[in-house]
Amino acid sequence: MTAYTSSLLRLLSERGYVHQMTDASALDALASKQIVPGYIGFDPTAPSLHVGSMVQIMLLRRLQQAGHKPIVLMGGGTGKIGDPSFKDEARKLLTDDVIASNVASIKTVFERFLTFGDGPTDAVMLDNAEWLDKLEYIPFLREVGQHFSVNRMLSFDSVKQRLDREQSLSFLEFNYMILQAYDFRELSQRYGCRLQMGGSDQWGNIVNGIELARRMDGAEVFGVTTPLLTTADGAKMGKTMNGAVWLNEDALPAWDFWQYWRNADDRDVGKFLRLFTDLPLEEIARLESLEGSEINAAKIVLANEVTRLVRGDDAAKAAESTASATFAGAGLGQDLPTFATADDSIGLVDALVGLGFATSRGEAKRLVTGGGARVDGVAITDEAHRVSLSESEIRISAGKKKHGILRRA
Repeated sequence: MTAYTSSLLRLLSERGYVHQMTDASALDALASKQIVPGYIGFDPTAPSLHVGSMVQIMLLRRLQQAGHKPIVLMGGGTGKIGDPSFKDEARKLLTDDVIASNVASIKTVFERFLTFGDGPTDAVMLDNAEWLDKLEYIPFLREVGQHFSVNRMLSFDSVKQRLDREQSLSFLEFNYMILQAYDFRELSQRYGCRLQMGGSDQWGNIVNGIELARRMDGAEVFGVTTPLLTTADGAKMGKTMNGAVWLNEDALPAWDFWQYWRNADDRDVGKFLRLFTDLPLEEIARLESLEGSEINAAKIVLANEVTRLVRGDDAAKAAESTASATFAGAGLGQDLPTFATADDSIGLVDALVGLGFATSRGEAKRLVTGGGARVDGVAITDEAHRVSLSESEIRISAGKKKHGILRRA
């Protein structure tokens, strides 16, 4: 591991955030002698970010922890196009109203990770619509477009892979990398931003911005990318069979969020603790060294720490309490998903669908006949089984990890 002099690069390196850097020695020297404003952009394609964005959010948190200034750039302008990087097809174009609504919703999550304010290392949140919406096409082409080589743009993996698969790349999307480069130049000019960070898929876009700032202004700016993050079984981070693991509470209940981390692969525990928690490295080393059933204790620590950071202390405590009551046997945690019916009984298949454990009756039937459904801990394999609601609350389970409460309306 490279021996850095700045606390910033030491922190990022020790916790596993660094994949590529432009001129690491110069960035290290700069971060050792002054506050470095650095930014990451987030396009508002949905009302909430998901776990796949957490590495980037934590990167901004680490920047601030090391004594530097985070800039959260909301893509109110670029969101009208959509980043084509490594996408199979064009994103659905969003209206201005939807983008504005998504931006407002996404903003709330950053307040848990960063300290915002007017101080030298306080975070700020900006929107690139502030300058992109005012651009005039012909002046932009003359002043900025001349600095981009189409030959080079076509050589970037994010574009090349799309074309190699003979999938359409619109001129609208092709412009995205120019606009992102222009963002870096504008932030450098307006706010003294010296660093852009992002995922490994953003390397080409970041390099474009560095070169544009140098060519137009003679500015020296830098880039850092993080490794492509996948789980130990090769799955993309933030995605499950049931959909995205959203950060906002109104998009995904705290219990489900907590469970995602509790169910992490044993092999991922150490990596996730380093990336997504503030626990000291010594404590993380102890936790990831646990073996056998003891590793479950480390997973609970992981789930608690991440949920506390994203959803708050109360949500983490409630989720752990629910898990403790549920997995102890007969207990029912009150944070579990619930489904209520006014009838005296309900088919188990309908209960599974109602709780969201199956997307259709057919899927629920296969779950039952395959031995994956339980009522109050008792396995049921009869797809016609009806659950009596003589008790006030009944626990319905699908597999080992999904539990819900069935109750009278």
